[in-house]
Amino acid sequence: SYNPLFLYGGVGLGKTHLLHAIGNCIKARFPGKRVVYTTSEQFTNDLIKSLSERNMSEFRRKYRNKDLLLMDDIQFLQGKESMQEEFFHTYNDMLSVQHQIVATSDTHPKDIKVEDRLRSRFQGGLVADLQPPDFETRMAILKKKTELDRLSVPEEVLAVVSSAAQSNIRELEGALNRVIALSRMTGQPLSEESAKEALRDLLSANKPPHTFFSIQNAVARYFSLEVSILSDRTRTDAVAYPRHVAMYLCRELLNSSYDVIGEQFGGRDHSTALHAIEKIKHMHETDEQT
Repeated sequence: SYNPLFLYGGVGLGKTHLLHAIGNCIKARFPGKRVVYTTSEQFTNDLIKSLSERNMSEFRRKYRNKDLLLMDDIQFLQGKESMQEEFFHTYNDMLSVQHQIVATSDTHPKDIKVEDRLRSRFQGGLVADLQPPDFETRMAILKKKTELDRLSVPEEVLAVVSSAAQSNIRELEGALNRVIALSRMTGQPLSEESAKEALRDLLSANKPPHTFFSIQNAVARYFSLEVSILSDRTRTDAVAYPRHVAMYLCRELLNSSYDVIGEQFGGRDHSTALHAIEKIKHMHETDEQT
């Protein structure tokens, strides 16, 4: 229904895996279909070899005389005009006889620096964006991997791994391998604590950035208050002190100006924010309990 099918996404999200799955599925269902998988690098090398041997007919027979062409990492055709020219004609020949092309790239086809006529053809079918997996999907991947490898890993350990490695599947599997390897080397059982120790660098890197809301929410939760009360006009000590603490943390963690901090706490002015922050700063420096 969609020709070409163009898959794009970051490293380790399964583009090559999907290409092979498509090819294997077609071969299983239609054994007579002619399928070729290649990368832009292999396509380039084959073209150079055919040109040097003056045997372009063999090159065109390999790539054009197929029912399905699977082209991986097509972005590497950038800056190679002769390769783009040959792929353009390969593309046109295959589509003229309704043969299928599936291509992958690490970026959207509109951002690939190739000839306009080729870029427009990439976008002429279906362009599908592969996104990093969410937490539930990462958990499912880890559970499947442990089942296939016949490993017994507690779910709380898998949750730590899933939280630590969020960008792609390779990182996810590498994080699990690290946790298991550390457990085997130290002789410690797999636990939430040992997983956090093994992945402390990844967990630290994936901590969400501080925001005004996250700071206000954390302070309100600590003092058992509604977060909205930090921005209203209540001046009782039970509210004023937590508000001042939140303002101080916004200054320390966000390095925001006094005007901006005051605005985020119910539209208070510069001097009010300054007074609150200096008060908590002084208490922090002189009162050990603070």
